[in-house]
Amino acid sequence: MALVDTFLDYLRHERNYSEQTVYAYGEDLCLMQKFAEESYGKFDPLTVDTEFVREWIVSLMDQGYAATSVNRKLSSLRSFYKYLLRQGEISVDPMRKIVGPKKKKSLPSFLKESEMDRLLDETDFGKGFEGLRDRLVIDMFYATGMRLSELINLDDTDVDFSASQLKVTGKRNKQRLIPFGEELRGAMREYMEVRDEEVPERAEAFFVRKDGRRVSEGLVARIVKQNLSKVTTQKKLSPHVLRHTFATTMLNNHAELEAVKELLGHESIATTEIYTHVTFEELKKVYKQAHPRA
Repeated sequence: MALVDTFLDYLRHERNYSEQTVYAYGEDLCLMQKFAEESYGKFDPLTVDTEFVREWIVSLMDQGYAATSVNRKLSSLRSFYKYLLRQGEISVDPMRKIVGPKKKKSLPSFLKESEMDRLLDETDFGKGFEGLRDRLVIDMFYATGMRLSELINLDDTDVDFSASQLKVTGKRNKQRLIPFGEELRGAMREYMEVRDEEVPERAEAFFVRKDGRRVSEGLVARIVKQNLSKVTTQKKLSPHVLRHTFATTMLNNHAELEAVKELLGHESIATTEIYTHVTFEELKKVYKQAHPRA
């Protein structure tokens, strides 16, 4: 293919692309040539049209190529046909209306309710102030769905026991109120009592270290990872996984989507809707496991 060779030389000598990059472009164009020859018996890059490119995309997806790989190959084609257009070899760019496949968004990781029950009811977090604190960190993430930054920045003055609510400051300093129940109230009361006794001199922070300083993101992340690993084998074990677990648990127990949106502090309902996909995936798993003809 003289035109392809000329294009690759252009990338190599005029654009100063690395040999590895030039090779990748060449491989992509060879793959398209192979498809054309297998489908139509010949390949002429000057007669390629939009419909042909779309057929090639479908072929790649059918072969199991990921959206990322397909889009990279389309990027090679776009460069090739822009080059041919500038050289006057073609008058219409066949790539002008081509939209690559969208990358499939991965669903949020979360723990099952049974795993959280086992963690909070049966796991030993250790004795004293730090054991109570570590358990409460997990409990608060799961019971409120708050973000890591919101938990770290929580102060004693943000806890209103009379109204059973927490005041948190989210993204762009937007504040919201999160209600809490009797179980979390009891855990907070117990923690504060031991904390005040063992750490009399401390910051105004609700969650503190033994030296009285406010907890850090790294410390809280370690607390979460170490304890979640006791009840699950999944790789992703972060505070955000507990936020996902809160949202998924709420929806699985028939909470309204709008209510979950407000509790999480999402700007748009579209952000919260990802959790409806999670709950539907769980329903599909249950169906496949339970139905004899699934």
